[in-house]
Amino acid sequence: MKQKIKELFNEKFGTNGVMYASAGRINLIGEHTDYNGGFVFPGAIDKYIAAMINVNGTDKVRAYSADLDSYCEFGLNEEDAPKEQWARYIFGVCRETIKRGFTVKGFDTVFAGNVPLGAGLSSSAALESCFAFALNDLFNDNKIEKFELALIGQSTEHNYCGVNCGIMDQFASVFGKKNCLMRLDCRSLEHEYFPFDAKGYKLVLVDSKVKHELVDSPYNKRRESCERVAAKLGMETLRDADFAMLEAVKAKISEEDYMRARFVIGEKQRVLDVCEALEKGDFETVGARMYETHNGLSKDYEVSCVELDFLNDVAKECGVTGSRIMGGGFGGCTINLVKDDLYDKFIETVKAKFNEKYGHEPVIYPVVISDGAHKCED
Repeated sequence: MKQKIKELFNEKFGTNGVMYASAGRINLIGEHTDYNGGFVFPGAIDKYIAAMINVNGTDKVRAYSADLDSYCEFGLNEEDAPKEQWARYIFGVCRETIKRGFTVKGFDTVFAGNVPLGAGLSSSAALESCFAFALNDLFNDNKIEKFELALIGQSTEHNYCGVNCGIMDQFASVFGKKNCLMRLDCRSLEHEYFPFDAKGYKLVLVDSKVKHELVDSPYNKRRESCERVAAKLGMETLRDADFAMLEAVKAKISEEDYMRARFVIGEKQRVLDVCEALEKGDFETVGARMYETHNGLSKDYEVSCVELDFLNDVAKECGVTGSRIMGGGFGGCTINLVKDDLYDKFIETVKAKFNEKYGHEPVIYPVVISDGAHKCED
């Protein structure tokens, strides 16, 4: 991929530049916890967006997306916003950097990626983080703090791409570290690294390629459920709630709100359990908590679908250590922790059984926990 970018850059701009890259991400556990002030547990993966960049001495950005075979040129003022959606990510990062009082000048760039689109691996956050890191290095002597780089990416989504996302995706893309997962406290924004050198195991995503159309904004409804229970408990979020507190107000809330809160309170503890287990190298406990999360997302939070439950059941039947929905739900992927000696059989079985039931094979994405945003060595 990097060689292809280099050749294209030379062809388009007649020179070379500096190569930067940033990663997509997985989230091992900690779902629907971010807006409840809880913890998430992501890691950067070995699927990247890479960009070659060269300062061009003008006030214009000249950008080429190799994957889309699309070229765009734009200025650096607010009124220069490009119409192309892919270019708005780069423009947004430039503008958010400038708005914070930092420098951005004209540059040429060619970029490409191997982060699968639509699989919940945050290709857009990888793109934002790649350019935020690059602009910091090229124009600002790396004076911008890493967390600010993640916030630049998040603000780009909010202000230029119309997505009101949390901070997890950009955080994982910027802070990712090889063989480590990161526990991010979504309330204090403090983070801590935990070892994930899973010798004897593989992490693999099984993408159902199913996305159910959502009506009545189910995400917002679940968030509202959590907010109602928190208000009943006299709290801002469910972060400090426990099961005893929930039981004490059970008669005063709806059954649906009770179920939603029960999942969130349990999920907060599962993230902490997984952190403790990883420090001991106890992957059986990690896997058990993943299955519990899937069950909670399916039964209490009701964000699964029959296809994802089927994938989870097949994983269990095959003896997979841990499996769960990854992401918001209603389609997409399961994330699976599989022993090396079971891996080939599991992949063969899950493909065959899913195809037999739903008429198409799921797509398999093996992932390795890797470094986040960085400058590439020659």
